[in-house]
Formats: sequence, C-alpha cells, structure tokens
Amino acid sequence: MSAAILGAIGVILFSFIVIGVKARASAGDLDDYLTARNTQGASALGLSFLASGLGAWILFAPPEIGALVGPLALCGSAVGAALPFLVFARIGASLRARLPQGRSIGDFAGHRFGTPLRRWVSALSVLYMSCFLTAELTAVGGITALLSDIPPALTVLVVAVSTLIYTTLGGLRASIMTDRWQGVLLLALLGVMGFAIGLAPSPAAPVPPPAHPPLPVSLSVAATLVIAVTAANLFHQGYWQRVWAARDTRSLDRGAWIGAVTTVIAILLVGWVGLHAAALGVPLGQPPLPFFAMIRDAGPWMAPLTLVLAIILVASSVDTLQNGIASLIASETRATTLTRARWITVLLMVPVVLVALQGLSVLRLFLIADLLCATAIVPVLLGLWSRMSTRAALAGCIAGVLGAILPGWVAGGSIVAGVLAASFPGSIPTLPPFVGALLLSTGVSVLLALVQRRR
Repeated sequence: MSAAILGAIGVILFSFIVIGVKARASAGDLDDYLTARNTQGASALGLSFLASGLGAWILFAPPEIGALVGPLALCGSAVGAALPFLVFARIGASLRARLPQGRSIGDFAGHRFGTPLRRWVSALSVLYMSCFLTAELTAVGGITALLSDIPPALTVLVVAVSTLIYTTLGGLRASIMTDRWQGVLLLALLGVMGFAIGLAPSPAAPVPPPAHPPLPVSLSVAATLVIAVTAANLFHQGYWQRVWAARDTRSLDRGAWIGAVTTVIAILLVGWVGLHAAALGVPLGQPPLPFFAMIRDAGPWMAPLTLVLAIILVASSVDTLQNGIASLIASETRATTLTRARWITVLLMVPVVLVALQGLSVLRLFLIADLLCATAIVPVLLGLWSRMSTRAALAGCIAGVLGAILPGWVAGGSIVAGVLAASFPGSIPTLPPFVGALLLSTGVSVLLALVQRRR
C-alpha cells in the first residue's frame, strides 16, 4: 500500500513540475519572473487565490473549531480566510494606480514613508511567510506519520524539492499555472471526501459531544480569527504578487471574488466534518483531530486519498510562499539578477526544511507573527490617505506594539505580564492583544496625522 501511495504522490508532484516548467516566462526577465505583470485573467487569479490560501492547516483547524467551538466560530474562520482577497481587490486597485511597477506592500510603504518602514514591513512579511511555510511542511510530515508507514521526512523533502524545481525555473507564472490545476483538484477531492464522510456509519460506542462554549466566547473566537488571519494575510507577498499579475483591475476584482467564495465553500465543507463528527459522537482523540477521526470509518481508501489531498494542499501553498519570499528578498537587494533570484529561492528553503523535519509546533510563533502584522497593517494602509505622514505611520506602528501588550499589562499588573499575554502562552489565540494593537495603532496614526496637518 505504501508503495502505491508513494507512486501516486510521485505522479502528482511530477505533473506539477511539468506544468510549472512549461509555464516559465519565455522572455525570462527578472520582473516577469517575480510578478508576471498584467498577464493573468480572473479565473486564473481566483483559483490561484484559492489554492495559495488553502494548505494542510484546513484539515486541522476548521474541523476542530467546528467540533469544539461551534458553527459561529467556524463561519469566522471561513470569513477570515476569504476576506483578505476582497481587501486585496479594493486596495490593490489603488496600489496598481500609484505604483504600476510595484511588487509588494513593502514597495508601497517605501514609496510613502521611506526606507525604515519599508524594511520593517518586509521583515514582517518574511517572518509571517516563513512561519506559514514551516507549518505547512511540518503538517504534511505529521499527516504522513498519521496515515501511512511512509517516513515523514521523505514526504517533507519530496514536496519541498518538487515545488522548488518549478518555482525556481518558472517563477510566479509557474506558481499560478499549477495553482489552477491544484485548485480544481482540491475542490473535487473535498467534494468526494465530504460525500463519503456523510455516508459513514455512526460509531458503535458514541461519546457525548463536546459542550460548545457560551455565545460571547464563540463570538470572541470568531472575531479573533477574522482579525488575525486578515491582518497577517495582508503581509502575504504571494497575494500581493497576484495584484500586479492581474491583467487589469476588473480581472483582479472578479478573481478576488472567485477566490473568496470558493475558499468559504472549502473551509465550511471541511469544518462541517468536525460538526458532523461531534454530532455522531465520534471519539475525537487527544489532541482532537475530528477530520482524521471521521475518515477511519468512511472506507479503507480514505486514508490514502487524504494523504494525496494533503500533498496537493501543501504544494499549492508552499510554491506560492517560496516565490513570495524570494520576491521580497530580491526586491530588497540591489542589483539582483534573475540567476540570483533563483538561488535565493533555493537557499531560503534550507533552514525551513531543517526546522520542518524536527516536527515542532509552530502555532505559537504563527500567532505572534499574526499579532505583529496587526500592529502595523493600519498605519501602512493609511498611506492611501493624503494626510498621512511618515512620522504618523511610524508612531502608529510603535503604538500598535504597545496596544498589543497593554491588555495583558492592565490585567496582570506588569509589563512582563503584558508581554507574556501577547506571546499567547499555550498557543491559545485571544482577542484583547489584537484589538489593542488595531485600536491604538489606528488612533495614534490618525490623531498625529490630523495634528500635523493642522500645524
């Protein structure tokens, strides 16, 4: 069985390599490699947004949220994953008009506020995407160990190397082209597996379903997920690349809606598995893994199919992250050539793979990266406001960090308690640090901009 699964994985990844290499830009210049500027239509962008945003995380988080927290928090997770695409469409149109030759939100920050803020924004982007990349490769190793006898390290290396081949050679065009196929495959597999899980028999010895928390707690979790995911994804360079890759603003807008709607459908479908498992009384395991608990009784073919699904999910997000990080680093380095950009893509994967092979949990680091993004996103985007100044933006970013610490500081009585709360002990997402970061960064930025304008 393991040999058959490995063969199926090999065929799928080899197909992605062939598709990606064929999509490489014929001109071969650096700008096309990094942006595929003004070339992509709505359907390509929509499927690319879908495939790039979904990863192996959807097999863990939405089902667990559905089973343990309830449908309201699940809807918050779906909205949080889809909302950034619509924000990109609205803001992206303005950025395309202001910076027709831009490549990233860091370019915009540098254009409006100068080099220091550009460097900070780029650093946040690299931190967030590195966490995302490490988490995806770690997850595929964990799923492999859970569902098969294949060594997890082998799966991690095969996925990392396969995606690296076509992103290194083909750049953004390769990532978008493979995303189209990956997006279609993901939707088809999720539909088939959801149907099969719906027909699965009830367990012989059902357990009481977990009690959902009170409504205020569910609302808090939903709001936290929306804020954290939206703020962090606005620093996802892979999405910003697609803003400038769009053929025009109409294609960008339609593509964003396609990506948002299909993302909501996919996450609600996977999250429904958790709700269904809890309703049937399926033992969810410890830690709770509702999706994997359900596939045990859905048929012997479900475990191999789930592993194939996980490989596609991880490949679709990893290739975007590889090219996105390389794009940011190349844009921040003077006199970068196409060859150097390709080497950057290869070298950045070495530490990521080494960390992923350790099988460590990166959820806490992920949450910290999300929070840091939330401290800076409003001051940076206020650059679209003509009254906004560099001083106001920098002050807003600093205030955002203070706002993230302040709730825990007030509750715990010391700045150490505030810092600890903002680092999410126990890897539990909480709302106050995100609300504090957004409110204080926005308030200070707007107030200082108005005061400076009046003077």
